[in-house]
Amino acid sequence: MALASGDPTEIKPSEEELLVDAKISHVTPEHQPNGPVAGDSTDGGQVTLKKEVGLFNGVTVIVGSIIGSGIFISPKGVLESSGSVGMSLLVWTISGLFSLVGALCYAELGTTIQLSGGEYSYIYEAFGELPAFVLLWVTLIIINPTGQAVVALTFSYYVVQPFYPDPDCPPPDEFIRIAAVLCLTLLTFINCWSVPLATKVQDVFTVAKVSALIIIIIAGFAYMAQGNTENFENSFENKIGEDGSIALAFYSGLFAYAGWNYLNYLTEEIKESDQNLPRAIIIAMPLVTIIYVLANVAYFAVLSPNELMLSNAVAVSFAVKVLGPMAWIIPIAVAMSTFGAVNGGILSQSRLFFVGAREGQLPQLMGMIHVKRCTPLPSIFFTCILSCMYVFVSEIDTLINYFSFVTWLAIGFAVCGLIYLRFKKPELKRPFKLNIMFPIAFVLACLFLTVMGVIAAFYDTLIGLAITITAFPVYFLCIKWTDKPLVFLRMITTTSFWFQRLFMVVGQQKID
Repeated sequence: MALASGDPTEIKPSEEELLVDAKISHVTPEHQPNGPVAGDSTDGGQVTLKKEVGLFNGVTVIVGSIIGSGIFISPKGVLESSGSVGMSLLVWTISGLFSLVGALCYAELGTTIQLSGGEYSYIYEAFGELPAFVLLWVTLIIINPTGQAVVALTFSYYVVQPFYPDPDCPPPDEFIRIAAVLCLTLLTFINCWSVPLATKVQDVFTVAKVSALIIIIIAGFAYMAQGNTENFENSFENKIGEDGSIALAFYSGLFAYAGWNYLNYLTEEIKESDQNLPRAIIIAMPLVTIIYVLANVAYFAVLSPNELMLSNAVAVSFAVKVLGPMAWIIPIAVAMSTFGAVNGGILSQSRLFFVGAREGQLPQLMGMIHVKRCTPLPSIFFTCILSCMYVFVSEIDTLINYFSFVTWLAIGFAVCGLIYLRFKKPELKRPFKLNIMFPIAFVLACLFLTVMGVIAAFYDTLIGLAITITAFPVYFLCIKWTDKPLVFLRMITTTSFWFQRLFMVVGQQKID
């Protein structure tokens, strides 16, 4: 929020403490990737973000962010809605292909508008600051911190649970929440300390979770090779005794692929982003789709549809039946998978708030970088604080449900921006360009998914919409109202100076 505006000669404590202007003019044809904003750590004495995310790191960010706990614990949502084994596998395959199309649309957006921040930056460029701020506001106060808190809680449960083997004596709720906070703070420290260290953590835990899924796939196919194929007979016949909804099946399937857009939040830090961003997407998305489909084939080879529906942790039930004494691998795999997913969320989503502050829509402090570590420390720290707060909210799942409609609405709106910019700014350099029919089809599908989400949870959507509307008064009071009282500006600036000294951060170099 442009709260530190005013006459700096009247409110700054000293020249040495001068707040460095962090705002960067939004993308224009000349603001393409090789400027100082996306340059090396220092350029002419100026602190900037480093380009430290390579192709392999980009692949692990996408794969590690998509694969969380869902494929291990509850892939039954797709089966429940589709009604049959064959249709369930078809839904997993089509959902993966659809997510690939969306990711390729984002590849064009990310190589055209080469700024971090994902859909926030794309909506800002195409449609202006108000709709971009609405997305930023909802993501800031609800979507990002609640999502991180839920994944951290899942991690902590699987870490604490082995110490309480008696099913009649579950782990104390307080222990689980404290372990979740420790997970968030540890990964926040890693991300504040070093981007290369954070990407190495992402690499290691992504390889670990993929390896666990490969073990499941191999075990499942070995089980099938022994002649256990009865679960695939008449595979499109409804075997769960319920009338499914194919639309809800796709909704569940696409939710399992959530996270394919996370690399776009890091665009300015990707080496040769105009090449490596599309390459990472083209490698990662088919890989995740193949793994998801084959893992489900393995599950169905071992577990009947009814057994799968009754299981609260499908991969654990699978492991007990097939892996025997090695079944302990799966709970560890779930913990490692969720740990990596939390790291991917912190690494990528913190850049959204960093870019929002840089554009003057959040406190200027959040758009600053550590002078030695070259990490956006304030935005990472703030993300951690909010996530830790939501760890102790008992109705966190309800909060997430309130905003399920926002996800596809925002993504669809961003891809609408792609179509709009094709005609509005044809002169923009586009290193990666799709046939226009792909983004058009994707936008229509996003509209359908948004409507389906509203129909499925109408009253939750109304509550979420009411909370979303609070963005408008915040926008006009904190951003559009520039003639604020001097005493208020002095207080904000003094506070910013104090935190700037505490965090040892300065603003990013400004593009003229």
